[in-house]
Amino acid sequence: MLVLAMLLAMPPLALAAAAPRIGVMTMQPGEVFFERFGHDAIVVVDPDSGEAVSYNFGFFDPSEPDFLSRFIRGEMMYHLVALPATQDLAQYQAAGRGVSMQWLDLEPDQARALAALLAERARPENSRYRYDYFTANCATQVRDALDTAMGGALKAQLAGRSRGNTYRSEAVRLASPAPWMWLGFDLGLGPYADRALSRWEEAFVPMRLADSLREARNRQGRPLVQSEQELLPHLVAPEPVEAPRRWWPWLLAGLSLAAAIFAARRRPRLLAGFALPLWLLCGLAGALLVFLWGFTAHQAGWANRNLFLLSPLCLLLLPGGIALLRRRVPGRLFRPLLWAVAAIAMLGWILQWLSLQPQYNLSWIALLLPVHVALALALGRRSR
Repeated sequence: MLVLAMLLAMPPLALAAAAPRIGVMTMQPGEVFFERFGHDAIVVVDPDSGEAVSYNFGFFDPSEPDFLSRFIRGEMMYHLVALPATQDLAQYQAAGRGVSMQWLDLEPDQARALAALLAERARPENSRYRYDYFTANCATQVRDALDTAMGGALKAQLAGRSRGNTYRSEAVRLASPAPWMWLGFDLGLGPYADRALSRWEEAFVPMRLADSLREARNRQGRPLVQSEQELLPHLVAPEPVEAPRRWWPWLLAGLSLAAAIFAARRRPRLLAGFALPLWLLCGLAGALLVFLWGFTAHQAGWANRNLFLLSPLCLLLLPGGIALLRRRVPGRLFRPLLWAVAAIAMLGWILQWLSLQPQYNLSWIALLLPVHVALALALGRRSR
């Protein structure tokens, strides 16, 4: 940690300015699921003592009595904590996560205003904020604090530009090393997550914010980032790279499953053994999507069109599937429900092309629509 302390030390030129030195630390993604998206913090170096304080917006208290219910409802509270920069870095060093520092070229009055703002925000009575993964997280808080100190100049430079990234593309990309995590994001996000983001909005990802800071300018027109330093090397898996998402492999898988289902149409017990876990998963997932839309503040999950594919009606098919598994005739509602599930999935495909605000779920349509239709064709006839 001695090397880190030396790297954080104030140079003589900055001392002469008699203003705090401001830096943005960017932490690379870790291996634990809540570390997948990276992190960042603002470092303020005192001009007199040389003490480096890290203002970290990423703290929460799981021991709060209502923590779990707030997490489920999308009302989780995070905290801003001020701590010595070397202490903040120690946890990332232990995890093997790389950390870089961007020293900013702010005007003295802006640096002092930012230091005062952060010190006030870090007071216990002011430190809490309502967390939102996309719009109010550790990176957006850093972004907003910098923009406030710069009088809105940072947002003015970033808000009108876009690289075409979306909340979904960034979330799925960064979560891709954990299959269950990217699956949850891709199925759980609605059309809100599929609009193209400005550079300002995509700064919810700490690494994207660091990229944008490199291109920003200060009040005098000079580059905002004065210099960069690597404080810690990155020793674990690197950040996932961008890659195009293709839907045709999902279509091949869906058509193959549909062909296998139709080929086994004379073996209802075999089909029931395949369909029962599928219906259970689809029904439970659909019920969860309904809950996210109707009973939580998770705006990114509202109006999710994956409900057309993951219909809660699938749960009503379970008794009929069990009857087939036991060589019995399903009830009268079984066949209409089969076709209702297939028809709803078909409607979701049609809306994909007619909607003015599309949702990127063509891969799931390509996979699940052929399966729902094939099950209706195969088991719908057998149920008579």
